[in-house]
Amino acid sequence: MRFPNQRLARLFDTLQNETLPQDELARRFAVSTRTVRTDITALNELLADHGIRFVLNRGEGYRLKIEDAQRYSQLRHQSPSSLRIPRTSAARVHYLLTRFLTSAYSLKLEDLADEWFVSRATLQSDMAEVREWLARYQLVIETRPRYGMKLFGSEMAVRTCLTDLLYQIAQEDADDPLLHLEVLNSGILATLQPLLSQSLGRFAVRMTDEGEFYLRLYCAVSVRRISEGYPLSDFTADDVDDDVRGAARHLIALLQPLTGKAFSAAEEAYLRVNIAARRVEAIAPDAISPDDGESLVNYILSYINTHYNFNLQSDGQLRADLLTHIKTMITRVRYQIAIPNPLLANIKQHYPMAWDVTLAAVSSWGKYTPYTISENEMGFLVLHIGVGLERHYDVGYRRHPQVLLVCDTGNSTVRMIQAMLMRKYPQIVVNNIISQREYEQQPGIEEDFVISTTRLVEKQKPVVVMSPFPTEYQLEQIGKLVLVDRTRPYMLEKFFDAGHFLVIDQPVTQAELFRMLCDRLEKEGAVDQTFHDSVVEREAIVSTMFGEGIALPHSLGLLAKKSVVYTVLAPQGIAWGDETASVIFLLAISKSDYEEAMAIYDLFVTFLRERAMARLRDSKDFVSFKAVAMDCLSRL
Repeated sequence: MRFPNQRLARLFDTLQNETLPQDELARRFAVSTRTVRTDITALNELLADHGIRFVLNRGEGYRLKIEDAQRYSQLRHQSPSSLRIPRTSAARVHYLLTRFLTSAYSLKLEDLADEWFVSRATLQSDMAEVREWLARYQLVIETRPRYGMKLFGSEMAVRTCLTDLLYQIAQEDADDPLLHLEVLNSGILATLQPLLSQSLGRFAVRMTDEGEFYLRLYCAVSVRRISEGYPLSDFTADDVDDDVRGAARHLIALLQPLTGKAFSAAEEAYLRVNIAARRVEAIAPDAISPDDGESLVNYILSYINTHYNFNLQSDGQLRADLLTHIKTMITRVRYQIAIPNPLLANIKQHYPMAWDVTLAAVSSWGKYTPYTISENEMGFLVLHIGVGLERHYDVGYRRHPQVLLVCDTGNSTVRMIQAMLMRKYPQIVVNNIISQREYEQQPGIEEDFVISTTRLVEKQKPVVVMSPFPTEYQLEQIGKLVLVDRTRPYMLEKFFDAGHFLVIDQPVTQAELFRMLCDRLEKEGAVDQTFHDSVVEREAIVSTMFGEGIALPHSLGLLAKKSVVYTVLAPQGIAWGDETASVIFLLAISKSDYEEAMAIYDLFVTFLRERAMARLRDSKDFVSFKAVAMDCLSRL
């Protein structure tokens, strides 16, 4: 089956797994409902000879109707014949990156333009993003007249960049030709799967499915690079456990026949570090005692208690989760091994309070250590801290429906999903958490219903599919089962008022805005003179731009004497780092309101989810601003 465009292919895959209404499909594919109907018609025309079609059930949505099971089975077993010519800018960037990362010779844009049926100017425009991506790994492209363009950088950087790129591509489309035809040796990922399982299982090294897949991609990249004459030549690492050392040595013995060349000591050392950086430690606090991990956990929890008044130091579960994660994190930051965090943007938006608390604590700790913790690593820590905050400061609900959670992702993601369910539907009791394989082996389900991150066969109990950061439609399906009533939030009444509302029509800089607002708050006794310097320091660490023109500047810690949210609307926009802020909320929160602080952040998440920036920005006064805000909250 060859689809004329990628959207139709994705629509076909999506509707094979779920029954979805027009509105949900329109949201997922960022198109209108009219386009959805047009695409469904086009799909049905393409599938007319394959024994299936998509039909609309009123009140439920589009579902797959199988009219000829034999022809449908043949269709599903056909190999996808995806076009190997990039058709979009994002696809061209991926193809350009893989060409530069794998080519032994210089490349000319004119040749690539002819091959892909685009203009040289189009590729020249795409090259800006290509260079930006490569610069993250200290890789550069040099242009030589008459020869073309060639990539320069260390072999370790090339492999890391290529593996990260392939991992991202796999998250977007597991059948992308770059994974199976263009970059990696044909069939190598399937070949490596049993080899990795054998080596890791023999030495009892546990990994999440994501960690194992990333390691498999790295091994596939290594096999190609080594076989083409690009070995690692200079890398040493000795401080790993014996089981990791044994697994690496055993795996290399299995990989060597695939390359036809001997593996160097540097290759084995780097493979050891990659295994150690992605293994999952058993959650047993008494058995975890790395000095670096212990000191970092103690520092983070102590800092949060001192500066934010959230006491998480006695939470044994949180301490165990942090220690488990940080033990491998220290290995990664020591050897500059980056792991992708595809949920980073969602984490920032869904856990903004936990993000700020963790960022402040880790940034303070960074003054006393040579390690640099990336935003991706920070995101994983935020998940643990966010779950701990909600476990202790968002309680008091009755939980009745018994639920089985099926999830094959890592420990931090499982905790995040649990916390999100408890926050959204506090009646839920998660009786057990199992993998998809364990679910398939169970003869029956005792719980009331199943929530899963993957499509499952029902076992006489309803199954709801939920992504790690679910869409509103998925949450509504869960809500129908738990029969939860939603309460209208009224945070505006307590934290917002006309006296702390300002519309700025003239140009102003970020520094001038901070100075003006902090001086006003200091004069009325809401903050002291240290507040301004703390706001500036916090902005210097990472931009407080929340998204879509909304910024949330604030201090490091809860320094205010009384809680105030200063609302500033700037129709002309204010330069905020590389972006522009039009709606600014300066947060001055006191320690006495530390529990409500999380509710304040939820308010801003709602503004972002409702895409309310433009309506808020155009408000003429506090009354109209509040009306828009309340309209957003009423939709919760």
